[in-house]
Amino acid sequence: MANKAIAELMNAPLPELVERLGTSIADAQFALDKNSVAIAQTLADAEQGLDLGDGYGPRSLLELGFTPTFYQITEATVEARVAFTLNESESFSIGASVGVNVLFFAASVNASYSAKYSFEASGSSQIRAKFVSIPPPAIFSELLRSTIRGNAES
Repeated sequence: MANKAIAELMNAPLPELVERLGTSIADAQFALDKNSVAIAQTLADAEQGLDLGDGYGPRSLLELGFTPTFYQITEATVEARVAFTLNESESFSIGASVGVNVLFFAASVNASYSAKYSFEASGSSQIRAKFVSIPPPAIFSELLRSTIRGNAES
């Protein structure tokens, strides 16, 4: 029974787990980037901006200095813990009785054997990821500054 449990543990799809974690991190990073770009587009929309009443008309939130936050997943950890317990107990007993009567002899023998097995398996897993705020891409910041300068000059 213990050999079967060890074989199952050895067949665990660890490479597949690592591959899925990597793919999930890449997908999550892409979703974070798309979200930051969508926020930038919303902040750039002058119709959703503010009219400060200074004669320039409505200004986008980007023109007013608001920028989207960009995030990066810098670290990811997978932990898996597995515990196995195997108990085996055996018992063997013999009982006998002998009886003698005139011209009669009797004997009986009782034998019993029992084996008990118990197997327990437990496991736990944990996934941790660390997200950090990073500056916007340099090209984005440069285009933003040139756009703001162009809007201020017109």
